Amino acid sequence: MRKTFTLTHEKIAPARRVEAIKHEVKKYIKRERNKALPKSADFWDFDCRFGSDKESSVVIHVAEIDQHINQAETDNLQSFYLEILAKPGVRVARPQEDKPEPEAEFE
Repeated sequence: MRKTFTLTHEKIAPARRVEAIKHEVKKYIKRERNKALPKSADFWDFDCRFGSDKESSVVIHVAEIDQHINQAETDNLQSFYLEILAKPGVRVARPQEDKPEPEAEFE
């Protein structure tokens, strides 16, 4: 999804417009996650970009989309650009930290 969303509308309040945009984004992400995975992948990962326009957009995490939409509303932006691209992801094991186990005190 590569789209420029407008926050202003002649008949719709900005708060309702924001909720409609969030709903559209969540619906898109859910639809992409329900697609069949390639055999080499464990999950669907997303590359996301957000900005006032395409040229000034920056990379964000998928969990930060709602925060950026809320910030666009508080900054009174007329519109914003949002790009969400699905890609297959592979889980990577986290390295174990060498922490000594705490000793239990029995007295």
